[in-house]
Amino acid sequence: MSKNTVNNLFQSANEQGDISDGAMQALQVVDVGNQIQEGLGVSVDDVTASEVVLVTIMPDDSGSIRFSGNAQVVRDGHNLVIDALKQSKQQDAILAHNRYLNGDVLYEFCTIDQAIKMDSNNYDPGLGTPLYDQTVLLLGTVLAKTQEFADNGVPVRTVTLIITDGGDQCSNRATPSMVKKLVEDMLRTENHIIAAMGIDDGYTDFRQVFEEMGIPDNWILTPGNNESEIRKAFQVFSQSAVRVSQSAQNFSQTAIGGFGA
Repeated sequence: MSKNTVNNLFQSANEQGDISDGAMQALQVVDVGNQIQEGLGVSVDDVTASEVVLVTIMPDDSGSIRFSGNAQVVRDGHNLVIDALKQSKQQDAILAHNRYLNGDVLYEFCTIDQAIKMDSNNYDPGLGTPLYDQTVLLLGTVLAKTQEFADNGVPVRTVTLIITDGGDQCSNRATPSMVKKLVEDMLRTENHIIAAMGIDDGYTDFRQVFEEMGIPDNWILTPGNNESEIRKAFQVFSQSAVRVSQSAQNFSQTAIGGFGA
């Protein structure tokens, strides 16, 4: 898929009123076209399900994850989510995508049985925290894939998890307000859930960080910096992801209720 086609998908979403001019501007500022192509993955024509659920995860691969001794529990948490979705009755309708916080794609959108497990060979956190830039890129990928299915008459629901153990340090294009425009537009369509996990670093107010990005308070997880709390947070997200994959009604109820639903 060409960059021009990605832009066409955004233009289509804009014309249909699903994303505003402000969100379009945010996507253009970060210039996400080529990078989005890396995540779009499976062709619409190769998906036989009558409706689709997109599950997208952005694990933090910054150095502080490793220095805090949390690399393995993040791997395990991601793998727990994938295993749970594989057992869902609607597994044939679920497509998953994993893009690390610094932009590397572990796997593009693919059927859940093709999702790659995280391990020490493909996840060795040691980079920075471009939280705003990469969130725009991630959400742009979700938007493009959603629009691709919608343009082909396939209903789409999405659930996205952003994971970080620190505030933004490396973004050079996007701002919290740009992210917020995208998030608010996506949530307004009532087809998207956007969640965030802030692993305690001792000083970052993650609720404030994520709320400035437009993420609803009831979709924010703030586990302590220890294995048991991080693992529990992934389990909570996993349960929500499985629930929303089961039916449109479950999606609406869960979207409103957040992690407490």
